[in-house]
Amino acid sequence: MTAKTLPVLDSKSALLLLVLSALWGGSFFFGDIALQEVPPLTVTLHRVIWAAPIVALVMKLKGIAFPRSLLFWGASVVMGALNNAIPFALILWGQTQIESGLASILNSTTSMFAVVVAGLFLADEPFTFRKFVGVMLGTAGVVFIMGPDMLGDFSLGNLAQLAILGGSLGYALAGVWAKRTMSGHPPLACAFGMLICTTFLLIPIVLMVDGAPRLVLSIPVWGALLGISALSTALAYVLYFIILTRAGAGNVLLVALLTPLFAIALGVCFLGETMAPEIWIGFAIIALGFAVMDGRLGTLLMRKLSIIAHS
Repeated sequence: MTAKTLPVLDSKSALLLLVLSALWGGSFFFGDIALQEVPPLTVTLHRVIWAAPIVALVMKLKGIAFPRSLLFWGASVVMGALNNAIPFALILWGQTQIESGLASILNSTTSMFAVVVAGLFLADEPFTFRKFVGVMLGTAGVVFIMGPDMLGDFSLGNLAQLAILGGSLGYALAGVWAKRTMSGHPPLACAFGMLICTTFLLIPIVLMVDGAPRLVLSIPVWGALLGISALSTALAYVLYFIILTRAGAGNVLLVALLTPLFAIALGVCFLGETMAPEIWIGFAIIALGFAVMDGRLGTLLMRKLSIIAHS
């Protein structure tokens, strides 16, 4: 990517990007509170069932028609499983064993999985050497976080970390599926279809595994459930597509690096969490891998060097 083709991130887009990062970082905070009284699968159901009507209302206000195609709804079922049901449940279960800040850092590897999956299944997104280096750095960061003793002394915490990485893989697969099957529909319609289908997928599973959801919950837990649904899901989807339109996909990916910072700050300030030094080092390695894959850091560096050389 040349300097002339770098996406422009204006001040409004940058502010929206920070808000989106805070909302998605808040999902780990809200999830941690909700899990005090509600099982992971039921929290996942709450997250989508309350978000769907909010997205529907936004669609109505924007005059976006509700799709009627059977192909769309069939694709939405798969999308709901890959992008909502599976990753939400895995991440929330992981949070029952490890800190929300660490969960958010491991979830930031979604971009690493995305370039690998896209390289395998999308002809227009080849797996280049630069992406390979970025993925290797991201993998090294994860290994550093999980620790070299993982294979010899595998713990429930390690299983939780793998579960969150599985959720990240689900997000990556969902991105490819969406591009192949849902690209012709309005983004908010895709979000609505996904939320509705996820709801119907989860209801029988939750009833079998957790039983009927309890409605007698503490005020903080209800607040967390509403927060993770209305703010971290419904509003976050709306903001995501606004930023995507204004600033392009390259800038939206910056959320992957900013989200953990908000999640960690909330966890430290309100949940009493602490992040060990190796977690920060691992996150730094993952961030470096992201910067290599993104390519703009290197481009900007080369521009600076060129300016210095010709001055």
